[in-house]
Amino acid sequence: MTADRTTADRDQDLERLYAGWEHQVRWWDAGFGVIIALTAVALVLDGTRGTQLAVAYSAMGVIVLAYLLWGAQAARTRDQRLAVLYLTVLVIGTGVTVSQGGVASLLLFIAFAQVWMLLESMRQGVIGCVALTVAVSVGISSQYAFDVAVMGEVVPQMLVTLVFAIGLGLWFHVAMRRAEEQVRLLGQLHATQKQLALTSHEAGVLAERERLAREIHDTLAQGFTSVVMQAQAATAALDLGDDVAVRERLHVVEDTARDNLAEARALVAAFAPVALQDGSLSQALGRLGSRFAEETGLAVAVETDQVGALSPTVEVVLLRAAQEAFANVRRHARARSVVVRLGQAEGEVTLTVSDDGRGFDVEAVDGFGLAGMRERLRSAGGTLAVGPGDEGGTTLCARVPVDGQVGPALAGRVGTGPDTAARAATGEHERTQGVAG
Repeated sequence: MTADRTTADRDQDLERLYAGWEHQVRWWDAGFGVIIALTAVALVLDGTRGTQLAVAYSAMGVIVLAYLLWGAQAARTRDQRLAVLYLTVLVIGTGVTVSQGGVASLLLFIAFAQVWMLLESMRQGVIGCVALTVAVSVGISSQYAFDVAVMGEVVPQMLVTLVFAIGLGLWFHVAMRRAEEQVRLLGQLHATQKQLALTSHEAGVLAERERLAREIHDTLAQGFTSVVMQAQAATAALDLGDDVAVRERLHVVEDTARDNLAEARALVAAFAPVALQDGSLSQALGRLGSRFAEETGLAVAVETDQVGALSPTVEVVLLRAAQEAFANVRRHARARSVVVRLGQAEGEVTLTVSDDGRGFDVEAVDGFGLAGMRERLRSAGGTLAVGPGDEGGTTLCARVPVDGQVGPALAGRVGTGPDTAARAATGEHERTQGVAG
């Protein structure tokens, strides 16, 4: 397909290059007619009479007839067979005409030009010019019975004319070939640009799919997991006849479902996470911890030091890291308590999530979530460390520069409107985010 498009583009560019050729050929027709007419008048004014004038006019008539039959068509179709037929008649006819009157050398003005216009290759053009020069030299010399003195004057003059004609023709030929080469390169450039645009589009579609998959996993899937667990707990309480516990579980289910609905709407709108829309990162972490404690019954402590204003990029990255850490605690840790610490020092913001669960296997391969979290943090210039805690359990530590920004690979697709930061945080960084397990 690419090769076909390249050929089609080149053909179109060549068509545009030669779009005015028909109009130019008409000027060649007019020039040919003017030169023939001037030569006819010049022969009469030069005193050519009788048989000589009749022979000259007959030769020019044959040239005109050949042009009408073959030359004009060859100029328009680039048919080399017709071009050779016409130029053969032109060379012989010019030689005959010049042999009847030297002033007929006016025909050389159009003859040399037509040689280069009609013939495709430089070699053929040089041969045509040489043949025309020889024919005219012989024609002029024949008027003086091939007198050596006359030939001594004619031959050098014709050689100079030949050199000039060949030089001018070669320049014209090279210029046209360069134009065609530029057209060819332009066609290749167009094909490359189309292929690059297609590749970029496909990469963008794939990246968007990955972003949506990870974002859904990081928000909606975790929320639905909570809904399932709370529904199971409500069912168990219902079997025990504990109406109060059932109501509490259903209340949590309702709140979680509302949050999921809000997250879904925010995801579609590509705005900042719902948790960050109504407050700072510290407040969002506090609400996240309270909700997690309510859902799981674990003891959750959220400690936030004096953290300055952070960019939306940093806030989103750290909030998603905390959500993923809570999700892993829920699934794997079997912990009784969780401690979340948010601090800032030496140009970095640090988020630490520690639990007292069964610990972390240092030889385990990162799951989807941890791998996605590492990518998200790396895109903002941050790092992630996961390992055993000082007193058992697992500790997750995420570090991000205070001025962390969207990476170069993502920055090109971030807008510049009022909600640029929010879009950058959710629409671009979140495509690299995932959850473990």
